[in-house]
Amino acid sequence: MKILIVEDSRHDGEVIKHVLNQEGYSDISIVATGEEAIPMVNQEEFDFILVDTKLPGMDGFDVCSEIKTIESFRGKVIVMTGLVETVDAAHARSVGADDYCAKTTDCSHLIEAIKNLSAKD
Repeated sequence: MKILIVEDSRHDGEVIKHVLNQEGYSDISIVATGEEAIPMVNQEEFDFILVDTKLPGMDGFDVCSEIKTIESFRGKVIVMTGLVETVDAAHARSVGADDYCAKTTDCSHLIEAIKNLSAKD
């Protein structure tokens, strides 16, 4: 399974990657902006794209919307936020997100979302 993390916090990106590695996911890339993510998604196949809501330049919702317009993209997009009160489920769904979750130090919500979406395929 190939995963792309779009996260401007280097620390948060590395924590998410470490937890995913512990869960058995090993093919993981990290980029800091949507502007970096879009070309990668155009060139490579990802099963999951994990996008933070607060990014420099394009926000996570715009990144999700843009990725979902890429015809070759067949993966799932999960929108993540570190600010629980700002999780906007309706907005995430309206831009095509397959799921959304709060970022926690143990990444339990994220792991659960990945497993749930994987089981649906």
